[in-house]
Amino acid sequence: MTKLNVPEMSCGHCIAAIAKAVAGVDADARVTTDLENRTVSIESSIADAALIDALKAGGYESTVI
Repeated sequence: MTKLNVPEMSCGHCIAAIAKAVAGVDADARVTTDLENRTVSIESSIADAALIDALKAGGYESTVI
């Protein structure tokens, strides 16, 4: 599991955009978000760097926690 800090995540639209970005690299990934703490947990076989790149392409900077 990958846990990411996503400081710009602030609303439901952000959550949907992040889920879409992750699905673009792994359609089977499980994405769990915590809007209050601005974190995203992703269960995926894809490398952390690829997930971070997908979020960045979607407009969200993130770092591994």
